[in-house]
Amino acid sequence: MRYDWIMSGGHHLILGVTTDCITGESVTDTHDERYRQAIARFLVERKGYDKADIRVKVRHDMDCGDLRGFSISDFVVTLRGRMTMIVKYGPGSIVSRERPAIAAARTIAPDYAVPIAVVTNGTDAEIIDVLTGKITGSGMDSIPSKPELLENFDRLIFAAMPEKRLTAERRILMAYDGIEHSCGCAEDWCGMERQKQGRGEPAPVRH
Repeated sequence: MRYDWIMSGGHHLILGVTTDCITGESVTDTHDERYRQAIARFLVERKGYDKADIRVKVRHDMDCGDLRGFSISDFVVTLRGRMTMIVKYGPGSIVSRERPAIAAARTIAPDYAVPIAVVTNGTDAEIIDVLTGKITGSGMDSIPSKPELLENFDRLIFAAMPEKRLTAERRILMAYDGIEHSCGCAEDWCGMERQKQGRGEPAPVRH
């Protein structure tokens, strides 16, 4: 009998409730959430970001013709009034998460692509130049610090993307995120979405 499935109604073991170190709000405690909290502390304590610079579990809605859905970016760093870096967390291989992270960075802001995307499993990381899609660094220590980003801010490119490209990026993101969250899980935002649907099963939207 699968204990984790019984406890969570999905693929995460619920360990209780913990406090988000960025927002101070109570969140469901899972193994993945513990990694997220460690990443958040790393950004603040090791990389010099203020808590006010970081938004957590940022949802952005997408509408691609007859398809509607949303995606969640675990952390979005905003500096000088612009989304500057997104961080996407996921367990296991980070290589498979590169493309959806690029798509998220290219679509999350209303009129420009966020220039830097980070994919991490909590112990390893890759830093991606969103404009080119190229890997510019590997390892947690390679995640840009706040002083580094501010020093090089004028060289960052916040490029606008044509609508045709944006549509393609949204479809890519919806395909990846729809697969990952197509079953019930213990994520707080998944639970809230199911509650909106008025039932305890996963919402039919693709996210």
